[in-house]
Amino acid sequence: MSDNHRRAAGLGPATVRSVIRKQHTTNQTAFRSIVESHRQLRVVIDEDSPIIRARLAETLGEIPDVDLIDAVDTEDAALSVLREPTWDAVVLDLQLKVGTGLGVLRTLGTRRPPGAKVIVFTNYAAPLYRERSMKLGADYFFDKAREFHRVREVLADLAAAGTSASR
Repeated sequence: MSDNHRRAAGLGPATVRSVIRKQHTTNQTAFRSIVESHRQLRVVIDEDSPIIRARLAETLGEIPDVDLIDAVDTEDAALSVLREPTWDAVVLDLQLKVGTGLGVLRTLGTRRPPGAKVIVFTNYAAPLYRERSMKLGADYFFDKAREFHRVREVLADLAAAGTSASR
């Protein structure tokens, strides 16, 4: 706005700066909203079998709006990654190279990001393990031998629904 236009409108320099600042803040907020609405579902895999870990990673790569942020094979490695609030879902095996998925669940407790989901994916699909996993905070429990497709379905649904801890 030129000085002549400002004088004609009766606006002082401080008022003009205030209007520009408000407009800039509004634009930043709108931009942040657009970026956040397109954020991908961030997934961690904790699986001891390299073959299954690779297959899960390949499957996740086929799902729109899903980003594999890490793939680990031990309890400590999982807890190190999951300590940061940068994940939205974890696919967790119960039997790990070192430690257990139940140990991960126990340690995570209520310290996971809001809205983050835990999917237990195991060969140990006995009712005792299912019950224990759910009590410790798992949101889903799938048998590797019969329900591989369910992991993909759940993550695709979460991504499509925009269910992420950061949203």
